[in-house]
Amino acid sequence: MTIDVLAYAYPWVKSLHVISVIAWMAALLYLPRLFVYHCEVKPGSAESERFKVMEYRLSRYIASPASIASWLFGILLVLTPGVVDWASGWWHLKMAGILALTGVHHVMLARRRDFLNDRNRKPQRYFRILNEVPTVAMVVIVVMVIARPF
Repeated sequence: MTIDVLAYAYPWVKSLHVISVIAWMAALLYLPRLFVYHCEVKPGSAESERFKVMEYRLSRYIASPASIASWLFGILLVLTPGVVDWASGWWHLKMAGILALTGVHHVMLARRRDFLNDRNRKPQRYFRILNEVPTVAMVVIVVMVIARPF
C-alpha cells in the first residue's frame, strides 16, 4: 500500500530521514564509547556522575528522538509510491539492519540504566564490541539502499 500524496513530499521526507539517521548513528557510535570510559571510574565518584549526565542527555535528547524520527520518516518513505520495489530482495536485508540498530539501541538504554544505578557488570571489552554493531549494520543498510545488489 502506498499513499500518492507522499510523492510530492518525497524530497523533504527523504532529507529529514537522512538527517535523523545521521543523528541516530552519531549517538549509537558515541554512547558505547562513553560506557567504555565510564567503566574506568569508581561508581559514585564525581566522574561517574558526570558520565551519567552525559549518557542520559545523549540517549534522551539525541538517540531516542532521532530513532523515532528515523523510523517515522522511513515508514513515510516506504509508503511513497515507487520508492521500494517489493519484488527486490535488498529491502529484506536493509530491514534486518534497521532491526539490529533498534535492538542495539535498546541494549544501550538498558546498559545506561545499569550505570545509572551503579550496577554495571560488563567489562570495557563488551562495550568496545557493542560499539562495532552499529557500524556493521550501517554498512549493510547503506549498501542495500545505494547499490541494491539483489
